[in-house]
Amino acid sequence: MVRIGIIGYGYWGPQIVRNFHTLEGCEVAVVCDKSDAALRRAKQTYPNMQVSSDVEATLAAPDIDAIAVITPVWTHFELAKAALLNGKHVFVEKPFTSTAAQSEELIELAEKKNLRTMVDHTFLFTGAVKKIRQLVDEGALGKLFYYDSTRVNLGLFQHDVNVIWDLAPHDLSIMDYLIKDKVEAIVATGQNHLNGHEDMAYITIYFQNNIIAHINVNWLSPVKVRTTLIGGEKRMVVWNDLEADEKVKVYDKGVQITNEEGVYDLLVRYRSGDMWAPRVEQTEALKAECGYFVECIKNNTTPFNDGRAGLKVVRMLEAANESIRDRGRLVRV
Repeated sequence: MVRIGIIGYGYWGPQIVRNFHTLEGCEVAVVCDKSDAALRRAKQTYPNMQVSSDVEATLAAPDIDAIAVITPVWTHFELAKAALLNGKHVFVEKPFTSTAAQSEELIELAEKKNLRTMVDHTFLFTGAVKKIRQLVDEGALGKLFYYDSTRVNLGLFQHDVNVIWDLAPHDLSIMDYLIKDKVEAIVATGQNHLNGHEDMAYITIYFQNNIIAHINVNWLSPVKVRTTLIGGEKRMVVWNDLEADEKVKVYDKGVQITNEEGVYDLLVRYRSGDMWAPRVEQTEALKAECGYFVECIKNNTTPFNDGRAGLKVVRMLEAANESIRDRGRLVRV
């Protein structure tokens, strides 16, 4: 039985508690939050569950195997570090930490103590992303050309981070999971209008081997959009996460360029074939992720969304922030 202490019962905490609570082979030992109102909500939902406002006692409890840190990003490093020093495995809400240096320190500490770290990159466990990863691995799309994502809505405004640190980790983690080439540089532009933090931004990521990615994140959109396009040499994918059915559509469309002998101009031929919507697994992504964390602890295995995966995302976030502060300067990663 893996016993987990969960720190943070705000916006995302109740979802984390619910999923760990329903897992076999796992027990939520305590829900910890400094807010009395949050603890009352937790107790109303789970009358038999222990709640506490004592963070230090939760981190040091000898009967707890792992700590889930579901708090604002600026608190992640200190809480995760204290958990590791107390011999606990850690599950951390995205993004992993506020700086790459903090991520590196946590990774080194976890490896020294042989403890597991996992970053809550929930979308990697969705049926849609797993299906797209399968298509990429099988070569169904051919050589990848681009990744283009729009992730916009009205709010929720954050008081401690900008829209890049709030929304872009989703796409950056998905992109890193699907594209194995190394990121070389990032350009980001954006603007703040309401609370001093950028509330809309555009991020361009340059990879090796001529792959490019573009991410549009926005808290000021009148509509919610969650659409990703992935273009390959053979086929192209459209993923609309707001679709109830057929979230992933594969288009057998593309462009072929030839240069026939005696003809100086390149000849462009467009290929337009069928579209199909592959079957996508319907299991709840967060439940699958929580179950995977417990299994990694039991089997002493390293999660694919571990601290190192979290570090790569934080490095890209830092580069995007540096670029946006300098009006879109190219920043090497």
